[in-house]
Amino acid sequence: MIVTATGVLVGLGLLAVLLPAAFMKSGDLHFEITVSKQLACGLLVLLILANTYLVTRRIEFRQLRQRMISTAMQNELIRLQSFTDPLTEIYNRRSLEELAGRFIGQAKRLGHPLTFLLVDLDHFKQVNTQFGHLTGDFVLTEIATLLKGSIRGTDAAIRYGGDEFLIALSNTNAAGADTVVNRIQVFLNEWNQSSSLDDFTVSLSIGTAEWTDGKTLDEVLDLADRNMYEEKSQRSALSNPG
Repeated sequence: MIVTATGVLVGLGLLAVLLPAAFMKSGDLHFEITVSKQLACGLLVLLILANTYLVTRRIEFRQLRQRMISTAMQNELIRLQSFTDPLTEIYNRRSLEELAGRFIGQAKRLGHPLTFLLVDLDHFKQVNTQFGHLTGDFVLTEIATLLKGSIRGTDAAIRYGGDEFLIALSNTNAAGADTVVNRIQVFLNEWNQSSSLDDFTVSLSIGTAEWTDGKTLDEVLDLADRNMYEEKSQRSALSNPG
């Protein structure tokens, strides 16, 4: 409204100056303009005010846009933090439903395989008992970092429970998952060799389950859980043959 009113006033001022001075002579339109200092100053002030208003409004609009972007980024950060485990800094169990839905939807849409790995840290209670809870937290963080470093950016590592982790491997069948499991074991062996845990070797039991169309997430995770405990039992039987 202010810009419109300013434009109208400037236009009326110019018309008041130009029209009385206009006259016809030899088919040409001639103008003789005489402008008082007061009118010229008034027009200049109006133009300055209009320009100042436009610049101010532009700055306010830019600041408003920046606040909206900042608010959106903060809201997204809060949302991501609610899906992140504060200790290990990987996804938490609350994010599982959304992540699984995204992975399964992509597998259905593209016709790609999808495999889940359920990873359990063996004898973790012994770590807490023998070395303390701070060391236990350190081990959990290290294992989470190891798992995350063993997968691609298109995959996801989730802290599934206290000492359990879940990995979703996109566009990966059971054979491809075995490659990831072997990579995890190699990294874990390297970590154990440089570990400061005296007389204790960290081991992982990993259960694999490939998702197929028609299976629910619970069914796939139940199969991965059973396979994981089967591997744990086999390892226990080998280490205690008697």
